[in-house]
Amino acid sequence: MDYRTLRVRRQPEGLRVVIDRPEADNGINDTLMSELHAVLDLAESDPELRLVVLEGAGPVFCSGMDFADAARGTGDGGALPAARGGQVFYDLLKRFTTTRRIVVSVVDGRVTGGGVGLAAASDFVYATGRSSFALPEALWGLLPACVAPFLVRRVGFQPAYAMTMSTLPVTAERAARMQLVDELTENAEPLVRRLAARLTKIDDSVLADGKRYFARMWLPQEPLERAAVDEFSRLMDSPVVQRRITGFADHRRMPWESAG
Repeated sequence: MDYRTLRVRRQPEGLRVVIDRPEADNGINDTLMSELHAVLDLAESDPELRLVVLEGAGPVFCSGMDFADAARGTGDGGALPAARGGQVFYDLLKRFTTTRRIVVSVVDGRVTGGGVGLAAASDFVYATGRSSFALPEALWGLLPACVAPFLVRRVGFQPAYAMTMSTLPVTAERAARMQLVDELTENAEPLVRRLAARLTKIDDSVLADGKRYFARMWLPQEPLERAAVDEFSRLMDSPVVQRRITGFADHRRMPWESAG
């Protein structure tokens, strides 16, 4: 498959996937979400592939929603309406938590917005000390509605709430203490290889059973999903939010620099 937003290479233990949109700070658009689903399809089709390792090109792992793409309304392949876009993103995060494969995010740099969701929904997160994590959505009149259920699932209520309401970045060290990051390391390769070696000793069906079993220990999924997607859609349709997104796309103007 020819990817437009990713670089994908196969290794013996799994797929190495690099988000490759540095010109957009590795922002999430419709094509990126579709291609990540395609990567998971590929991994699930081959029993020898136990891992999907996700990285970001450049100094940003992922900056979340591509506001410029959303403002144009014509993203790569056509932008989705807010409700549908929120549902597609939520479904992607949910699939990270339910796929038969182990998803590892290797972070070296800044992670914001929906990028935090990708990390939180991953099975393991390895990060360098240069990394930081932030949810700036409130500055735009939004909330990280689709990210929050997965972040709360990983770190608990208060850390997720504090990140949302303060919008302040969390250092890699703090992220490790709150368990958003599993390991702090300047070189994730030994950790990935060690994990891969252990996963080959576990039956493929057990990996799927383990993820399914632990999912049942979390709050009922359907009400969370409906609340997340509905809130995202409501806020994205707000004229104030639309004006701020358009201001950024057209003039690179941050929301606090405008009267709106």
